[in-house]
Amino acid sequence: MLQQNVIRFNNSNRRFYLELKKRVDAYFQENSLSKTGDYRLYFKALFMLAVYATSYFMILFSVFDSKLMMWLMSFFMGLSMAGIGMGVMHDAAHSSFSKKSRVNKLLSFTLNLGGGHYLNWKIQYNVIHHTFTNIHRHDEDIDVPFFLRFEPHSVRRFIHRFQFIYAWFFYGLLTLNWILIKDFIQIFRYNNIGHLKASNTNLKKELGVIVITKMFYFSYMLLPYFLISDLKFWQWIVGFLTLHFTAGFILSVVFQMAHVVTETGFPVSSDGQNMDNDWATHQLHTTMNFGTKNRLLTWLTGGLNHQVEHHLFPTISHIHYSKLSKIVKQTAHEFGLPYLEKETF
Repeated sequence: MLQQNVIRFNNSNRRFYLELKKRVDAYFQENSLSKTGDYRLYFKALFMLAVYATSYFMILFSVFDSKLMMWLMSFFMGLSMAGIGMGVMHDAAHSSFSKKSRVNKLLSFTLNLGGGHYLNWKIQYNVIHHTFTNIHRHDEDIDVPFFLRFEPHSVRRFIHRFQFIYAWFFYGLLTLNWILIKDFIQIFRYNNIGHLKASNTNLKKELGVIVITKMFYFSYMLLPYFLISDLKFWQWIVGFLTLHFTAGFILSVVFQMAHVVTETGFPVSSDGQNMDNDWATHQLHTTMNFGTKNRLLTWLTGGLNHQVEHHLFPTISHIHYSKLSKIVKQTAHEFGLPYLEKETF
């Protein structure tokens, strides 16, 4: 059960973050760069959206007679759905895709077109996860059902010794859980604790958006079943589950590798309110990079393999993380702070 008591970071010494921010700002000024996306990000957005739409319409218009090929298109929809989430929606939801807020909001809405709800995502990640990273009973990303255990401070049960076998299956259910259950639970909880009011909205409005966009999503998802005469319902189910299991598995693994690994810390407050470190130092202890020299991996994951840079500068587009990583790593070492990274995926 998540707690709502206030967590305060020890910001009496913010020398590291202030120096780092100064160096990062200087990098953008000296190179005359915008902190948001550029043509590289625009191309990625068009590519990912095109793969998703093309795969869908190939199914809808029965371009292939083979059901195996239709199933393969479902797989590609899952791959591109994960790509849209990591490489397009993620930047937009952090207001780093474009300087124009309307563009960011429009592309954030791609999550709704994929069956989720972008405001829930923004609250869970922008507000909660990025603030309380890996903190027991505060970070929703590590607050999981009893049969999973993601951090050392949660209750250890007998079943957890087999988690290394069965957790992979549940990773694949991530997006399916979002579209069917989690969005409804979250919106009521976020309303009760004041997050909707803080976002200048209300329960009635957001619940309406959730219901309408989910109706639209399931309508276009079900369309192939009604239009393709020889498509059996079980075949549609297989395709639908393939899409979501593919996307859910990819997203889960990428996010887990950034925080839920042996090297990252799971600090707790001695009095339940005050943390030992300032916020930026906390991010260094709880976040990890991986495979950062792999350009293809960086492109496919939307820079989420540079999770350290992302957590320190979430409003800077991921296209800049490779360059910023050198600045962050050097500055962390100068201040005697950890910079967690693995060379490979």
